[in-house]
Amino acid sequence: MQFHHPQRKQATVPIIPMIDILFILLIFFIVATTFKRPRPVLSIELPTVREVPTVTETESRSVLSISEDGSASLDSLRIPGGLLEAYLKAFLKENPGRKLELEADRRLPLEKLLAVWDSLTKAGIRIKDVPARIRLPEEGGGS
Repeated sequence: MQFHHPQRKQATVPIIPMIDILFILLIFFIVATTFKRPRPVLSIELPTVREVPTVTETESRSVLSISEDGSASLDSLRIPGGLLEAYLKAFLKENPGRKLELEADRRLPLEKLLAVWDSLTKAGIRIKDVPARIRLPEEGGGS
């Protein structure tokens, strides 16, 4: 015997009305949004060193220059590899009151910079007393 079984409807989510509501909300937010105009940018010109008048000359320092490959020069004297500590000790002996300034190349590897600092320490120069600056590549220099 066959009984009539009513077919069950599967529960479905009505996606089309949801899309309609989404578009209505999107249009509402686009129309209701007020856009702020960007503020005008203030033109600020910072002073440079050449614009600041100076009366007294600051103390001059000798420059310990380290290039990208780790070669060093003290003022304009090239220092052979491995002899930096000896040159620094001789520099301190000849110029007891003279201070140093470290000028390192921007691409100098950290391990070579640490070796220079180690040589400074072994020569009896405190690293805190040697200000450092980074030498940037020349503007017309191609790098």
